[in-house]
Amino acid sequence: MEHSPAIAQALTEVGPRLKRLRTQRDITLTSLAEATGISKSTPSRLESGQRRPSLELLLPIAQAHRVPLDELVGAPEVGDPRVRFTPRVRGGRTMVPLTRQPGPLQAWKEIIPANQNKPDPVTHEGYEWLYVLSGQMRLIVADRDLTMGPGEAAEFDTRLPHWFGSAGDTPVEILSLFGRQGERIHIRAAPQTRRTEFPDVL
Repeated sequence: MEHSPAIAQALTEVGPRLKRLRTQRDITLTSLAEATGISKSTPSRLESGQRRPSLELLLPIAQAHRVPLDELVGAPEVGDPRVRFTPRVRGGRTMVPLTRQPGPLQAWKEIIPANQNKPDPVTHEGYEWLYVLSGQMRLIVADRDLTMGPGEAAEFDTRLPHWFGSAGDTPVEILSLFGRQGERIHIRAAPQTRRTEFPDVL
């Protein structure tokens, strides 16, 4: 199995870290083997880099030294949690990814120009949740035709014919959560003829 450079470097540093911890505590290989139940040669090979570290070996060693496993493997600190925006333009709409990890659920900020107002329904696998940040958005799902404003949200099965775009003369900004496996957010939008408060969670 090929690891990333950061992981490979961390694995390389495990051996010297194990030896340093053991010698600082004046623990012999024999006493460590007795405390962990592993053979004397195993920690020696780990320290010299002749054996690749594994959870099966590191867990009893961490327990014997009474230190967190993170201390043995030199787990990196949590990085900057901020998402670095890389806007993309698709069909005239600006898409800004708000998630950086791969997975079934993805979040986007979408800016829809005012001229994107001609319905062109599509269908595909998944489930989508929309939240209007600014402007007026028109949403069509099957035979439902809705007009939504800031603070309103909707969810729908994307296997139904659907389309959303501008309902006014200004751009629309929305937040979108899309799940290919049909994750539901449990938010409903009311039809245009019967408006209710959308943010209520079911």
